[in-house]
Amino acid sequence: MTADGGVAEDEEKWLAAGITGLQQNAFYMHRALDSNNLKDALKYSAQMLSELRTSRLSPTKYYELYMRAFDELRRLEIFFLEETRRGCSIIDLYELVQHAGNILPRLYLLCTAGSVYIKSKEAPAKDILKDLVEMCRGVQHPLRGLFLRSYLSQLSRDKLPDIGSEYEGDADTVMDAVEFVLQNFTEMNKLWVRMQYQGPAGKKERREKERSELRDLVGKNLHVLSQIEGVDLDIYRETVLPRVLEQVVNCKDELAQYYLMDCIIQVFPDEYHLQTLDVLLGACPQLQKHEECMFAFNMQPSVDIKTVLSRLMERLSNYAASSAGVLPEFLQVDAFTKLNGAIGKVIGAQADMPVAGVVALYSSLLTFTLHVHPDRMDYADQVLGSCVDKLSGIGKVEDSQATKQIVALLSAPLDKYNDVNTALKLTNYPRVMEYLDHETNKVMASIIIRSILKNNTVISIRDKVEALFQLLKGLLQDVDGDHDEFLSSTFQDLPLLHDQVDEEDFKEEQNSVARLIQILHNDDPVQMFKILNIVKNNILTGGVKRLPHTVPPLVFSSLKLVRRLQSRMESGAEEEVVSETQKIFQLLNQVIEALSNIPIPELSLRLYLQCAEDSRAQVTAIHLIIGTLQRMHVFGVENRDTLTHKATGYSAKLLKKPDKCRAVYACSHLFWASDPDGVRDGERVLLCLKRALKIADAAQHMANVTRGSSGSVTLFIEILNKYLYFFEKGNPQITVTTIQDLIALITTEMRSDSTIPDPAANSFLARTMQYIQFQKQKGGSISEKYEPLQV
Repeated sequence: MTADGGVAEDEEKWLAAGITGLQQNAFYMHRALDSNNLKDALKYSAQMLSELRTSRLSPTKYYELYMRAFDELRRLEIFFLEETRRGCSIIDLYELVQHAGNILPRLYLLCTAGSVYIKSKEAPAKDILKDLVEMCRGVQHPLRGLFLRSYLSQLSRDKLPDIGSEYEGDADTVMDAVEFVLQNFTEMNKLWVRMQYQGPAGKKERREKERSELRDLVGKNLHVLSQIEGVDLDIYRETVLPRVLEQVVNCKDELAQYYLMDCIIQVFPDEYHLQTLDVLLGACPQLQKHEECMFAFNMQPSVDIKTVLSRLMERLSNYAASSAGVLPEFLQVDAFTKLNGAIGKVIGAQADMPVAGVVALYSSLLTFTLHVHPDRMDYADQVLGSCVDKLSGIGKVEDSQATKQIVALLSAPLDKYNDVNTALKLTNYPRVMEYLDHETNKVMASIIIRSILKNNTVISIRDKVEALFQLLKGLLQDVDGDHDEFLSSTFQDLPLLHDQVDEEDFKEEQNSVARLIQILHNDDPVQMFKILNIVKNNILTGGVKRLPHTVPPLVFSSLKLVRRLQSRMESGAEEEVVSETQKIFQLLNQVIEALSNIPIPELSLRLYLQCAEDSRAQVTAIHLIIGTLQRMHVFGVENRDTLTHKATGYSAKLLKKPDKCRAVYACSHLFWASDPDGVRDGERVLLCLKRALKIADAAQHMANVTRGSSGSVTLFIEILNKYLYFFEKGNPQITVTTIQDLIALITTEMRSDSTIPDPAANSFLARTMQYIQFQKQKGGSISEKYEPLQV
């Protein structure tokens, strides 16, 4: 059996013996109470309480014994109260209980009788409380004295001369109640601190654990103070806080200082903390232990002040978030400047403070700043800058706890504003990220991307996109050596490389980057192209193993921009559109060529085909739609009008002018059905043909500007054939004059000096003229229609 096991077994025996003795005397006490025998009741109650004089039990076991005695004392108190009602003088009873032989039972009985004495109101409550708190000095054993004063605190908490209390009188003031609680708190804290010196140094850790289990006995006094109605801000500032802090600082005990500072922060109102911030912060640098204590037990030289300050800032942050009406109070006391200065002093005084502690303090300060001063981005940037200054010279942070704190620090602005654009305004934000190792940098970059995607954040400014991609470089770039390692690997070696990196995590990271690329947007195509260039520059330097994930979204975003440029063709900006389109396809060529270093030719080929066929596929699709609509008769008038309107609109948005011209004149067939009972709208037909002529003329003009000569007149001849078709079909809007004017236009264009000879166009026009001559000579109604035409 181990030594600890033997001690535990002995404690169980001692506790059992103590409980047995307590129960036996309690039995005789109950019998005396039932027979109203006060003398025997006091005799056996004193013998019962003598069991609490033991020094053999640990605090946990002693507490178990104390609670049994406490229950019995409650019954004794009821008996004392009944005795006074039966005529027994409470003053005599108060004197009588002091005849007990041993001091510990005597003081327990005195406190019990004192409770009844206060209830009787035969003497001022403050005098009785003062007498009791002074008399309890008679027990100086740390453990026994601590529980005795805890009993006194428990009995008196509802009998304090507080405002509105039944014990408040002319002779009693709130200050009497405050003085009683403060005095009891001071004595209890001294006893609690002295417990660390009871016993050999080798059992220091065990004693500290036992002391920690008793901390609530001391802390309850501060809770009682916070519940006194009469303790307003002035009393708290002038009396309560200075007295409590004096005891906290002077006790020179790490456990007591840390716990009591936390109690102060937790139990008193937030507005009190705000108005006494100077005093509270001024005590923090003084929280140190005796040098001899540190030497003897090889302990750290200071209390965990960072946690104390962090909890204080957390309370104040929550207070600021509770109501906008309290924010002026923070501005009035300049809370940010005071907290920032206090943190700097604490870190400066503790040169050995871990990096995690430093960052935790600034993380709490940043959270406080974002809640109290959400519009002061300079304050937030100042906090980040201060953190950078403290981290300077240490290189990459390797401690896992510290990196978690840095991630929390950097996540705070994202969580507060739900907009990464705000974080991009902080000049020190990327400087903090530089201290993260590669893996944690990737984690932070993923958090940033998730914030963007979750909140549908639009980043449309070139400089911000550049700054964003600098923050995301952990996901966009390889660690040194990865790039060369990948290039030197053969196709068969790829599985081995993938074993070194969690492939699923890698794909998830790159897919998030791909989604980010796809949501980048600017309404101005020129600015959007600049953004795409920034994306290209970042992904091409990111290592070839990332390209299969990042190149496709860039390609499709670029093609989307090409399609957007089509809407500008009709505004007379054809030259600019052509120039921008050429730049986009040059960019596309560069990024797709970058895939040539990777053994995945199928992806490269598909992307090339997508770029090459994007426009042609639209042309093919629009002609299929037009042909299908022309042959279908199942739609109602309203639905058919909607579909034809859509088809005509999409035809006019094709990129290339020849494609646009042919699609528009093809739409004319939607308004002239071959079936006499079908739709026949001559004016809409003529409108489509005229629009096609306008597009053909624009194509001619563009050719003249770009090449210095007119292009082919083939489009005009094709439109002429459409005019002839609808002329034969009997469209009244297509007249001989209209056709004659179009033939003259074509002839003039072909004879122009600026027109490049085109044998195909000449042949096409000649065949058309032959067709007209043939129709004139055919006879019948057709000949009559064509007869007026001069060719």
